[in-house]
Amino acid sequence: MRRKLIAANWKMCKTPTEASAFVNDFLPLIHSQTRDDIAIFPPYISISTVIDALKGSAVEVGAQNMYWGKQGAFTGEICGSMLVAIGCRQVILGHSERRQHFGETDDSVNRKLLAAISDGLKAIVCVGELLEEREAGLTEEILRRQIGYALREISGAEAGKFAIAYEPVWAIGTGKTATPQMAVEAHEFIRHEAAKSIGDQGAQQLRILYGGSVKPENATALMSQEQIDGALVGGASLDAKSFAAIVTW
Repeated sequence: MRRKLIAANWKMCKTPTEASAFVNDFLPLIHSQTRDDIAIFPPYISISTVIDALKGSAVEVGAQNMYWGKQGAFTGEICGSMLVAIGCRQVILGHSERRQHFGETDDSVNRKLLAAISDGLKAIVCVGELLEEREAGLTEEILRRQIGYALREISGAEAGKFAIAYEPVWAIGTGKTATPQMAVEAHEFIRHEAAKSIGDQGAQQLRILYGGSVKPENATALMSQEQIDGALVGGASLDAKSFAAIVTW
């Protein structure tokens, strides 16, 4: 059985003071939860604060993005080794908002994944289709392309070093959620496509998360599906009680 991962993507929210207050409220609510892995992805400026506030807990901290270069003249960027140096353990790559607003490409996602693995970070690679692509029957074509590019030069032995998050773009921040059956079908397809790159054994080890308006009301229905290995939670992760309710589904 693959151990589930419940991850909070705070996006561009929470100052260090707000982040510290969240952790103080959150930890007592999940202190007895040992079933799943938990990770929080704050904005860069709040990462160190969250790491300090979580000391002694099993909750890991990650960044929402990174650059593939080691160091150099890349104004505004942060590399994997810098994240590791401050205690980061994970990183999100290729989120649809990065693709949509900041020009992320399938190729850059692959380069970042290779760099993240090299630097010792566990990555969550995001894939998913737009509403118009789903309505046009292109979901599988989009997922096939995104996964094929993301996993270039990745071996089956590295399957435990990253996860894939299926995030249908039409369900992110809209209140709309893929039904459990829709999510399961997409997850099965993703695992099938991943096997082409990293082999059947690697694909079976690979954790595939669901993201897209996950909230306390639908968490149990989604997380109880065998094919869904966790959740990447956006808006509902900004409130300690809300995220705790998802973690303890």
